[in-house]
This record gives sequence, structure tokens and C-alpha cells, in this order.
Amino acid sequence: MKKVLVTILSCVLAVSCLAGCGGDAKKAKVVEIELTQEEYAFGVDKTQPELLDQVNAFIAEIQGNGEFDEICNHYFGDGTPVAVKSAAYDESKDQLVVATNAAFEPFEYTQGDSYYGIDMEIAAKLADYLGKELVIQNMDFDAVCLSVGQQKCDIAMAGLTVKEDRKEYVNFTTSYYSASQKLIVLDGDKDFDDCKDAAAVEAKLKEKAAAGNVKVGVQNGTTGQFYVEGDEDWGFEGLGVECVGYKNGSLAVQDLLNGNITYVIIDSAPAKCITEAINKMQ
Repeated sequence: MKKVLVTILSCVLAVSCLAGCGGDAKKAKVVEIELTQEEYAFGVDKTQPELLDQVNAFIAEIQGNGEFDEICNHYFGDGTPVAVKSAAYDESKDQLVVATNAAFEPFEYTQGDSYYGIDMEIAAKLADYLGKELVIQNMDFDAVCLSVGQQKCDIAMAGLTVKEDRKEYVNFTTSYYSASQKLIVLDGDKDFDDCKDAAAVEAKLKEKAAAGNVKVGVQNGTTGQFYVEGDEDWGFEGLGVECVGYKNGSLAVQDLLNGNITYVIIDSAPAKCITEAINKMQ
């Protein structure tokens, strides 16, 4: 993956700079084993079935004509990310109101007053496709589906994994991206080097949990949290560790470097981007 230079939350930057001033700064690394398999989709307002049909047609179109691959190349290849602007919300205008959590690079993040990321570039193209003005509403991840379910937004575009309980609030589109969860550890941690698959990583984590106090950081409301805590609907047994929730993955990784938690488990693409960005600041 191309290293994407982004602005991490200002509080994270401040803490990381302080951490880097006192000597050898710690760094993080991703254990390159997929712990889960999941599908991302967009969540559409249930009262707008015509919008669901339109978005599904749009997804099929951009996947068929190469536009989706071109967008992904902006973040995973040698392309350049494209800035996306949000209009101000105005109920008198014909607008597409998108709910997101812009702390999930490379799918959605901010630089200045612009949005970037795979989902945000798709949102801009979708608005054009529909002939609407794009409005992006940035909120906590936990509120994204709820805001659509309450008809405050038209569609959730936030690296959303298709999950049964979220269907209470939204109708999911066809899948547009396959994702997974990955483990982040300190750079010098060799405990998982011999692991060959997800079962081996999970067994090692449970072994460590039984031996002592293990804290695993996750982004609140994400698959990582369900995997760590256990979720019957998904078939996740849980790891038997203390699960520590954060507003975004960057804060979790920074707390790992600060020695406050033992590991982090988040989505694979953000895991890669976040560790690269934070390691550059150490």
C-alpha cells in the first residue's frame, strides 16, 4: 500500500511528538494475518427504496467501468487522493446527505476542510450520478447507522461491515469491498512471528489473556470490538481480554505506543495506514 501522508487528530500528534522527544520512540507493526472475513456495503435509508436501487446500479457501473479500481489506486497504488468538499446542509435543495466517521483512513478522513478516502470519492461520484449536491456529516461511528435510521441522513458511507443488527436501521447495498481485522503490536514484539493463520493468532491471544492482564484497543462499534468481546451473531467467541474502546484507531495505536494497552485490533486497511502515519511521527 502506498504510504498516505495524512493529518492524524491533533491530540494524537501532540502526544506522539512528546513521546518522540525523550529518546528511542516506540513503533508499531501489523501482524499480516487476517483474523476475520467481512464485506463492506453502504447503508441506505429504509424509507428510500428507490435510492437503494440507484446506489446498487451505481456500484455495478463503477465496478464495471474501472472507476472503482481507479479510486482504490489513489490509496493503494500510485495515484493521488482527490479532495472532496461538502456543501452546507439546506433542506430546500436537492442534496445527498452522507453520514460518515472521518477517522477511518483510507476510507474516510479529513485534511483541513476537505474530505478524502475511498468512500468519500465514491460519495462525490454518487452525488454526481444522482444529480444531487453532496453534504457530508461527520459523526461518531456508533451514530452513523442510527442517523440514517432516523432519516437525518440518506446514506451511511463509513467502511460499514454488513451486520444483522445494523439492518434494523438501514438497508444495505450490494457489497463493494472485502475486508478483515488485523492485530497491531509493538514493533519489537516477536510473539506472533510463528503464527500461520487466524486460529494460531487467536490461540496465542487467549493464552496470553489467561496468563495475565491483557488490554486490547478497538474502535468503538466496529467488528474489532465484536471480535474481541465476543458476538454470538458473528460466531466470535471473544478473547477473554479487557477490551478498551476508542473513537478511532489512531488513538488506540497511540495508546499502544504509550504503554497503556497491550495490542490493537482494527480493520486491515486502516491498520496499515495508521501504523505507517504514526511511525513516521516517532
